[in-house]
Amino acid sequence: MAATHDGLTNGINGHGHSLHPTRFSDVPKAISVAVAEVDGPIDVEISLDDDIQDDPTELCTLLENEEAAKNMWMVVALGYAKQRKADVAIEVLSKALGALAKGRADDRLSILNALCWLYLLKCREAPRVKPEWQLASEARTKDFYIQSATSMLNDASRISPSYPPLFLARGVLYLLRASLQPPSKSGSASQIGPERMDTLKQAAKCFEDALRSSGGKNIMAMMGKARVHYSMGKFPEALKAYQSVLERAPDIIDPDPRIGIGCCFWQLGHKDDAQIAWQRALELNPKSKIALILLGLYTLHLSSQYATSDPRFPDIYKKAIAQYTVPAFKLDDKLPLTCATIGAYYLARKGMDKVEQLARRAIELTDVNAIASDGWYLLARKEHYNDEIAKANEYYLKADQARGGDDRGYIPAKFGAAQIRVLMQDYDGAKFRLEKLLQQTKIVEAQTLLGTLYAEDVFSAQTAKLKEDKSNELKKALTHLEAVRLAWQDPKKKLSPDSSVLLNLARLYETDHPEKSLRCLEQVEQMELDEIPEEDQPQDIEEVELKAALREFLPPQLLNNMGCFQFQSERYSQARELFQTALNACVKVGDRDQSIDTDALVTTISFNLARTYEAEGMLDEAKKVYEGLLDRHNDYTDATLRLAYIALRHSPADEGPKLVQKLYQSDPANLEVRALYSWYLSKAKKRTTNINEDQEQRHYKHTLQHFDKHDRYSLTGMGNIWLAVAREMRRDTEEDKTKRRNMYAKAVEFFDKALQLDPRNAYAAQGIAIALVEDKKDYPAALQIFTKIRETLKDASVFINLGHTYCEIKQYSRAIENYEAALAKDRARDPQILACLGRVWLLRGKQEKSIQAMKTSLEYSQRALEVAPEQIHFKFNVAFVQIQIAQLIYTLPEAQRTLAEVEAAATGLDEAIESFSVIARSPNPPFPKNDIEQRANMGRNTMRRQLERAIQNQREYEDKNAARLQQAREMREAEMRKRQEEKRKAEEAEAEVKRKIAEDRQKMEEKDREYIEKRMEEERRRQEFVAQDEARRGGRGKRSGGKRKKKGETSDSDTEGRDTDAGERTSRQRSAMTSETPGSSGDERPRQKKRKLERKSKHAGKFKSDELIVDSDSDGDPDRDENDDTQAGGDGKGQENPIARPRKAARVIDEDEDDEEVEPEALSNGNGDVSMTEAPTNATENGGDRENESESE
Repeated sequence: MAATHDGLTNGINGHGHSLHPTRFSDVPKAISVAVAEVDGPIDVEISLDDDIQDDPTELCTLLENEEAAKNMWMVVALGYAKQRKADVAIEVLSKALGALAKGRADDRLSILNALCWLYLLKCREAPRVKPEWQLASEARTKDFYIQSATSMLNDASRISPSYPPLFLARGVLYLLRASLQPPSKSGSASQIGPERMDTLKQAAKCFEDALRSSGGKNIMAMMGKARVHYSMGKFPEALKAYQSVLERAPDIIDPDPRIGIGCCFWQLGHKDDAQIAWQRALELNPKSKIALILLGLYTLHLSSQYATSDPRFPDIYKKAIAQYTVPAFKLDDKLPLTCATIGAYYLARKGMDKVEQLARRAIELTDVNAIASDGWYLLARKEHYNDEIAKANEYYLKADQARGGDDRGYIPAKFGAAQIRVLMQDYDGAKFRLEKLLQQTKIVEAQTLLGTLYAEDVFSAQTAKLKEDKSNELKKALTHLEAVRLAWQDPKKKLSPDSSVLLNLARLYETDHPEKSLRCLEQVEQMELDEIPEEDQPQDIEEVELKAALREFLPPQLLNNMGCFQFQSERYSQARELFQTALNACVKVGDRDQSIDTDALVTTISFNLARTYEAEGMLDEAKKVYEGLLDRHNDYTDATLRLAYIALRHSPADEGPKLVQKLYQSDPANLEVRALYSWYLSKAKKRTTNINEDQEQRHYKHTLQHFDKHDRYSLTGMGNIWLAVAREMRRDTEEDKTKRRNMYAKAVEFFDKALQLDPRNAYAAQGIAIALVEDKKDYPAALQIFTKIRETLKDASVFINLGHTYCEIKQYSRAIENYEAALAKDRARDPQILACLGRVWLLRGKQEKSIQAMKTSLEYSQRALEVAPEQIHFKFNVAFVQIQIAQLIYTLPEAQRTLAEVEAAATGLDEAIESFSVIARSPNPPFPKNDIEQRANMGRNTMRRQLERAIQNQREYEDKNAARLQQAREMREAEMRKRQEEKRKAEEAEAEVKRKIAEDRQKMEEKDREYIEKRMEEERRRQEFVAQDEARRGGRGKRSGGKRKKKGETSDSDTEGRDTDAGERTSRQRSAMTSETPGSSGDERPRQKKRKLERKSKHAGKFKSDELIVDSDSDGDPDRDENDDTQAGGDGKGQENPIARPRKAARVIDEDEDDEEVEPEALSNGNGDVSMTEAPTNATENGGDRENESESE
């Protein structure tokens, strides 16, 4: 809409006219009533301002007796309404109906219409529901006044249904009735119920009738129509309607269309535009309570964009309350929207008494369902705070129902009801409500609570050690909590991370994904570090030291948990730093609060630190920590147990067994102690194939029978014993094989029992996989189990078993990879692993016929022998590999071996023969003595001779090959020299070509310079000739006054003063044309066509664009040029333009000039082209013609 009209701004940015009159502004302060007396009528003045009578009986009697007109009754009633005494006004008009019962119908129509409006006014002020303290018969609710207003409209319609003022009143009545109808319980939040939609359509029809009857001038009807669009959710149409009202009545402020414009902008998402409209409304009417409270809500919306910890939040929030909300409340403390808004403020301030009062007022007085919902929600929050669970639940449900409930409703109320369910320990009901809420909208608070509830289900099952499957709850908890975590990263939502969410995620990830759990704890750590006040932070230290110093301010539990995860990931140095920092944090916690008992924390963290020292090999430091723990708590069995284990590792034959025996005797019922004693027996016992004589087996059996039949360590140990015995059993006969299978089945039975008690027991699962490989040769199933175990169990045994399995299925590369991984697990000098590597490299070498693989096998076998030289079977392995190398070397062709390798194999064969002889003489050889001696004899007799022949053949082959190699080398060198020579010659030829090109280019440049100099000289001569010719022509012009003129030329007086200028222009033109064609003279001058302008003929148009530019067909025809010039220089009688135009100057040709004219042949070049010095007449005339064209333009 236009910003100004007739020099005055409209109502948007300030209007020049006076504002629209306010309500009741036309009611006088007093009226006079003529009263008939004996002495004649007298005027009785009736006050209608603040002194108006409270009881209208006397006044009504006076008006009845004097038969006052309808207008008098109306003025009195409006006076009472102005003083906010609508009930008295209704009473006055009711008596007026009786007094005017026999009067004109129009008078009664006016009274009934006024009564209707007064009832509608009372409806806005009446309570929505009956107050608790009021009797039902005395209650005057909104429904009561709507019915009364309807009754008045019906009575008026019986008199005259088409009475125009009734249309507007009926439309407002329908609007009020629609606002009081309950919202639809189905569909989306923006969908309107069918009943309410019908009511709004009826209201729209009434407003249309009002507009039609007023010729489209009824502003209130236009406002009503805009309000109908708004209530229907048609916000663009409503905005357009409000703007139309403002265009027609820019001064109107009560009601103010700017309020409606702002509300439409708000609903359309343009909140800043809404603020501008409301601010303008407040400027025009500083006492507008609606504008104030709406601006307060806008400012509260701005404050919600910042966290409460943000320094900008307090100022914005204070502005919303102090500058807008409180002034609106002072103007009208019964406005429902203001009551609900300021009630929320008192709720945040914990002013619960005022919350109750304001919420009740908002509920009772509003005719908007959303405001009633806000009131119920305030009451629910207040009761929730006071732990009145039943009332809070009731009010939450009412707040939800006020906005539609079910699929619609009020989201905060639904969430509050779910919280109440949690407090009532109805967790299933809470989860059901939250799931349903999240189907409507994804809100972070609901996801956090629901994820926490599912996480608690998982934690409870873990604590109670229930066998119930909680994988579904675990998945849901992770889904919801991760969604919350992802929402923190959205800058639009401006959410602050919650440490409780991260801690729950860390606990959920702890078992299956420890790395993710650690990352969650590290994020919590960073949040805690960010919250440390600056005054507590140390100054002037480096960044690494600063973080270590700040960590001492963190909770020690957090640091301890992070250290445990680092320990499990075998990052021992980082774990050690965290445990040490956690101990320092315990000290600071104790210093800050003496009432906190940190002893348990210090004990646990110290034990973890000692375990880290053990893992790093710092056994002395670990012993000191364990001994320190025992000094503080001498009954700390775990510390004693670790000291015994360290002693057993250091001295397995002396101090270690003594400490273990002492520990076992001091606490034989402790399962941890019995487990350590079992491990000691497994290392110290004498091996036997009779399982009943096995000491370790008897110990496990005693533990299971007398202490704990579900001891998982004992069950796994029993399975390992049965597995080991089955592995050593004979399998010669079917009976032996059956017994062996039964032993494996018994071992699997123990492992299965352990897995039933602990499904994550990796050692029991590994035992089952070993049984599958050794008994049933089920390698794929075993590989699947081993691979899964490797993800959780960081032990060398897993990699060894994987290496065995891959070796059996001939995947030697993977077997080597797993054996080497086992070596890296602090087992670098384990002879068994080294022997396994020697075996797998031997098998790979035989498969690939690779000497290098055989050599690698020999290296690993020799390393195993170095570690355990007393083990005779390791010596046998070395000799066996040497024999295999000799056999392979002999079978390889000469091209695939070298003389050094054959000689080394012969040397190894001699060592193998000697080793076999020694092994055969030993008391306990690994194989039968005769077999070993036979192998030694075969090497001594057969293989030695074979290798001797192989050495001789290899030497001959290499000698011949050396000669051939030398010859090939010489030939290659000759070829290389030839190629280099050819390359050199090619380079020289290329250089010669480049030199010739450079010389030719230089000659061309010199020729060009000479040519340019020649052309410059010619140009200079031409310019001199032109100058002389012009000078000569100037003299002849003075002598030719009496000469005859050519046809079509003007007299000398017409051309006086023009020839000179034309000559100058011709000279300039010729000079320019000459300079543009420097190569036009002599034989080298290029042939070119001339372009000239056609003269304006008598048929030429008056526009210059009509002129044509044509190419001359002749290269240099002076006669034709003259004819063309003569035609162009005609008198122009045939031109359409009647205005005389200046003629071009015509040159007079005398006889002397004709005699002295230069012959064309003398000035033409060899190609027949005429040089630029010929036909000066043409040049002059062309120049004159251009001048004429310039003037016409």
